[in-house]
Amino acid sequence: MQTFFQRWLAIVLVVIALVGSGCTPQDAATSSSPDSAASKQITPNSVSESQMAELPRLQGKATVEMIVKGSPITIEVDGTNAPITAGNFVDLVQRGVYDGLVFHRVVREPQPFVVQGGDPQSKNPNFPPEQLGTGSFIDPSTSQPRYIPLEIKPQTGDQPLYGKTFEMAGTTSKPKLRHTRGAVAMARSAIPDSASSQFYIALADLNFLDGNYAVFGYVTQGMEVVDTIQQGDRIESAKVTKGAENLKPGSKA
Repeated sequence: MQTFFQRWLAIVLVVIALVGSGCTPQDAATSSSPDSAASKQITPNSVSESQMAELPRLQGKATVEMIVKGSPITIEVDGTNAPITAGNFVDLVQRGVYDGLVFHRVVREPQPFVVQGGDPQSKNPNFPPEQLGTGSFIDPSTSQPRYIPLEIKPQTGDQPLYGKTFEMAGTTSKPKLRHTRGAVAMARSAIPDSASSQFYIALADLNFLDGNYAVFGYVTQGMEVVDTIQQGDRIESAKVTKGAENLKPGSKA
């Protein structure tokens, strides 16, 4: 039974990951190819060291408060162990990107899994709900999607591993930031460097995701609110309440 459940969750994960790619249905078939006609600035195939240098970073920790259904959800964002992933999230919060966005995917049955949101297309109430999960943050300075590298720090290392899952890298260590209940992590496609703005909150301990998806923070207050989120609920607002000074712009910001 446990093996069946794990296989079922793995299938759900693949579906969630695919809709987090930022690809439209028309180009989804080619998005994993090096020849994909995606962003010329940062493609969802890889993020180079020079492109990483252009991304915002969080040096230390920050606190973000989201209001959902009139109630606060407090997230501690960990830039110490996930500086680029945390920096991207805090930067998007400060830009107001998450204000008004929908939680477009909620999986609680047969067991609690995740709530997922952050697709910028969901700000438009007339956008077809069945197409949500395909959007990415469009950087106004480049008019192109901003993608960030997969960033996971091993417990036994001083620096995060970039662009590879632990399995791809042959790493046997556990990650520093793990998928415990309340973990906040980036959704992505099967391509490691394809996360942009979509994130999910773990509704239970999901250890089998460790080393495959980038956790960057944890809900410290308001999990009872997260537990009530339904598909279609909106993030009324999101703001940085502490640690904003730890956000550092990229080299070309």
